[in-house]
Amino acid sequence: MTEMMFQDAVREGLAEEMRRDPLVWALGEDLSTAHGGTSANQYLGLIDEFGPKRIVNTPISENTIMGAAVGAAVAGTRPVADLRMADFGMCAVDELVNQAAKIRYMFGGQARVPLVVRQAIGVRKGAAAQHSQSTEAWYVHTPGLVVVAPGTPADGRGLLKSAIRSDDPVVFMEHKDLWGATGEVPDDEGVVPLGKASIVREGSDLTIVSWSRMARLAEEAAEALAGDGVSVEVIDLRTLWPWDKAAVYASVGKTGRLLVAQEAVQVGGFAAEIMADVTEACASALETHVRRIGAPRMPVPYAEPMENEYRVTPARIVAKAREVLES
Repeated sequence: MTEMMFQDAVREGLAEEMRRDPLVWALGEDLSTAHGGTSANQYLGLIDEFGPKRIVNTPISENTIMGAAVGAAVAGTRPVADLRMADFGMCAVDELVNQAAKIRYMFGGQARVPLVVRQAIGVRKGAAAQHSQSTEAWYVHTPGLVVVAPGTPADGRGLLKSAIRSDDPVVFMEHKDLWGATGEVPDDEGVVPLGKASIVREGSDLTIVSWSRMARLAEEAAEALAGDGVSVEVIDLRTLWPWDKAAVYASVGKTGRLLVAQEAVQVGGFAAEIMADVTEACASALETHVRRIGAPRMPVPYAEPMENEYRVTPARIVAKAREVLES
């Protein structure tokens, strides 16, 4: 195992896949600059190894990036299209949702779209309303798309590898506040299968299901609750579609209680889908109503005091968990 930052782990994962398969390439804004894409260095130095035909700088036009990537995927390559912020993904949603997601179905499996779409999600200090959204529920709702949201460096590297190898379009959502997070990464290939959750902490009193950075905050909340003698099981879904129902069902069958935590706006979020599914499938195992926690339905504020009020924090997860435990 090697200690790595998330941004370095995903960069290494991409490089390894590009070495393995000459049909893998990346396109996006400023991928060959000193910062290697965004400020997180996810592409730093890759142009030196792979050249400008495989690390491709594009205009500032997300629909151009996506349109080119979809066409190239249908033609037989495996593009990794970087849209930077998830907020900017709205500029490319027609090509992604109305084209990439539907081509395999509409052509009866005669065409495929092996495409990875990287989008940065989540609140980062001072990023404000147009650079802070978590839009995973939009893509989970769209048939034909695989949706991934890793929460550790190892999962970032391993899931990116699986996403690149997938024959379906994958929306790969990485949290901006995780880019600098560190963790152990396997020294072997380390591929993480799509659709397989990780039980990051075992427990018997309450199940907390989450993903991306929120899964790390759920771990903090579980540790705080452990100080009061509460045993919390924390599940990091890792893949949101398809999500690992078997792991969640088994955990709820053991604890009888479920809290789903998301950073995205609570209204219409993916947490609601998990709640409804578990309520229908595990009614006899549940000892109380399933709860969720998410952000208020408002734009992310710029002012720090307001941003702090907006955030879902470990303390707020603890408070919501106590509601479940006391009901």
